[in-house]
Amino acid sequence: MTCVAVLFGGISAEREVSLSSGRQVAGALAQAGYAVAPIEVTEDLSATIAALRAARPDAVFNALHGRFGEDGCIQGVLDWMGLPYTHSGVRASAVAMDKGAAKAVFAAHGLPVAEGRVVSPEELEAADPLPRPYVVKPVDEGSSVGVTILREGDNRRAEVARGWRFGRRIMAEAFVPGRELTVAVLGDRALAVTEISTGNVFYDYEAKYADGGSRHLLPAPIHPAAAQEAMRVALEAHRALGCRGVSRADFRYDDTGGEPGRLVLLEVNTQPGMTPTSLLPEQAAHAGIPFPQLCRWIVEQARHGT
Repeated sequence: MTCVAVLFGGISAEREVSLSSGRQVAGALAQAGYAVAPIEVTEDLSATIAALRAARPDAVFNALHGRFGEDGCIQGVLDWMGLPYTHSGVRASAVAMDKGAAKAVFAAHGLPVAEGRVVSPEELEAADPLPRPYVVKPVDEGSSVGVTILREGDNRRAEVARGWRFGRRIMAEAFVPGRELTVAVLGDRALAVTEISTGNVFYDYEAKYADGGSRHLLPAPIHPAAAQEAMRVALEAHRALGCRGVSRADFRYDDTGGEPGRLVLLEVNTQPGMTPTSLLPEQAAHAGIPFPQLCRWIVEQARHGT
């Protein structure tokens, strides 16, 4: 029987999300017939390495999210250990996690992105980096952690800058009105387009993970040409970054002037959530792929190296 170690937890701001993903994945893999070795990752990297050596897995399912789990760090450790692992390799993971670097790759491939620039907390405190409204967010966090929208008349800019706790770089990006869309990619296939509707100001952490925080409209009720374009761009972004296995592209869709509207690629998530409210499993189910089968497919794509 194939043994799969499931890494979950981690030390990023998305630890709780990863714990939920890991529990779901471990159960599904057991249901799919694998021997499962759950490994909760903490700040003690040596303990994680020891647990992996003790488990001697045939493959590692990386269910970590955020920094050190999604940014190429744990991928480098697994490459060093010679263990096949799921999702993207070091290079694609590192570039996708760095919003500034990813935006440069997308722009170079002709994909639609919002105007943006990376600034320091001091620069943000001193002046608006872009015309308002604009969004500030961490360069290397996920799940909308640390995201703030600054609009006309909002006097929080200096307060946000002084209280910044997500490193020395801040991504400032033009705010795009309209709707929130997402597209999951499996290998060479874009699955579907989901519209995310929430009563919150935007699709923030609470909207993503709290019960009732958002509604997922699948398939998204948008113009067919816009849906086709979203799926095309998601697949192109996956390829441009060099992703493998699964990814999920997030978009803003500005239909305020009518449809088909303007599509803007925000980011690509190389470690999509696998929680009960996550979008990838939902789109897979819509495409006729049950959760255990999805997890099996992801494991079958596992390898090490770029």
